[in-house]
Amino acid sequence: MIKWRNKLIVSCLGIIMILLCMNKIGAKAVGREIEGRVLFISSYSYGWPTVKSQIEGLEAGRGKGVILDYEFMDTKRVDDEISRQQFYEGLSYRLSQVEPYDVIIVGDDAALLFAMEYREELFQGIPLVFEGINNEELALELSEDPLITGIVERLSLEKNIDFGLTLYPAAKRVVAILDDSVTGEAERKAFYECAGKYPDLEFGEINTSSLSTNKLRQQLSKIEKDTILIHIMMSEDASGRKYSDEEAVRFILNNTRIPVLRMLEDGIGDGFLGGNVVSMYRSGKIAMGIAMEILGGRKTSEIKAIVESPNVYCIDELVLKEYGFSLSMIPEGAVVVNHQPTFWERNREVLIPGSILILALLVIILWVVFDNFKRRKLMEELEGARSIMEAASQHDFLTGLPNRSKFMIDLGDLVTSGTPCTIMMLDIDHFKHINDTYGHTAGDEALKQLADRLKSRQSPIQMPYRYAGDEFIIILKSSQKKIVEEQAFQCSQLFKKPFVLAGEKKQVGGSIGIASYPADAEDVEQLINRADEAMYEVKKSGRNHFAFYHAIGS
Repeated sequence: MIKWRNKLIVSCLGIIMILLCMNKIGAKAVGREIEGRVLFISSYSYGWPTVKSQIEGLEAGRGKGVILDYEFMDTKRVDDEISRQQFYEGLSYRLSQVEPYDVIIVGDDAALLFAMEYREELFQGIPLVFEGINNEELALELSEDPLITGIVERLSLEKNIDFGLTLYPAAKRVVAILDDSVTGEAERKAFYECAGKYPDLEFGEINTSSLSTNKLRQQLSKIEKDTILIHIMMSEDASGRKYSDEEAVRFILNNTRIPVLRMLEDGIGDGFLGGNVVSMYRSGKIAMGIAMEILGGRKTSEIKAIVESPNVYCIDELVLKEYGFSLSMIPEGAVVVNHQPTFWERNREVLIPGSILILALLVIILWVVFDNFKRRKLMEELEGARSIMEAASQHDFLTGLPNRSKFMIDLGDLVTSGTPCTIMMLDIDHFKHINDTYGHTAGDEALKQLADRLKSRQSPIQMPYRYAGDEFIIILKSSQKKIVEEQAFQCSQLFKKPFVLAGEKKQVGGSIGIASYPADAEDVEQLINRADEAMYEVKKSGRNHFAFYHAIGS
């Protein structure tokens, strides 16, 4: 009996020792971080919006033990043999001075073509992961190589055309805005391949690379409402002008009269209606996930190229409403930007006490229905409550300033009566950066601080309004040169004092565009456009200043 008990004790101790050893081995395995060096080569520059989204995705998928470096070809600004040779020479030198990379990630078509051209000299034997590739045929062909895989970018032209037909069931044609870049050529081919699926639609394009700036402006302005307009790529025109994505967005919106569909997520929220878009953030994250698998020991040849593009619907509600479309037209599951609060959401703080007040007044009316004097008094109180509610509907709930609707009424009255006046359009420079860096709460605080400073400038001849987003407008009831110049200077001084963002004092700039009636414009719409053009010139020339339309037009 004792021997049996001793054997049992020894066996238990042995099992415990084995479990402890296995636990230590398992703990080491779990705790081991994946390490390695990854190089991301972008076809564009860091300032290109899609690149920022790609990098955010790459960083989100990167393990702590992985080093991620970046190289930028900047083909949106310069794309010729000299530029590619200089990039090759610079990259070749830099690669010779650092530790070898374990995985190369290439973003968009130009970077993939570059990597293949110089693969033997620069990346021999290194796994290659592509993402954001428009030329799906080339990507899949290259992925047959045991060291190449990735994820393609498939702009869903069919889904966007279908969405356009939802908005305009009687549309006769579909027009794409394209250029002659590598990406543009790939998407041009895909665009016309869709034509056979829509026999009732006429397919055409606006090739920005072959049109001068003025011709491009004319072509855009001629597009009628029976057209589905899709912006795919615009990086240049035939006048030699290069466009950043932000500049292309503004140019297109300033010269079109119909909603513009967009196939990439950037630009939505700045005036484009939206559509079925490629999420470059998700694309970058997936590409880094593939790289992490390779660094973790999985063979590249075992990872098949992903042909299902990471697409989502993204719709700007503000633009949808601007063109009179119903919110029911938004596809199910879509990401909605610029959500416009309902009347109740916007004026809840006023409506609740106002409704209580009106209810109380109605109760009182029942008690004094036979008393004419009290009845008149109650009717006056009801009229006062109605005035309060009406005033609330014409003011911005965040800043307390009169809103865009009130601005259009006031400016329309001045122009209709022929009263000389001036508008100063201003917005906060790099407002998106403030939101991205400090959060939307800090962005709201910046808007309220600027609104408070504008309120301090309010006078019988000067009234500020919140126009849209981070844009404000001031109506000055004068067009006299000295008065306008003085008020413009005083307005620019509003940005001299630091703003408080997330508890920290930060210097924030503002760009101001100024136009006068009737010197610069004949009607309300033209006056607003002229002030916007003047503000755009300020942004082009360095921001944080002001400019008069007549000065840039001369």
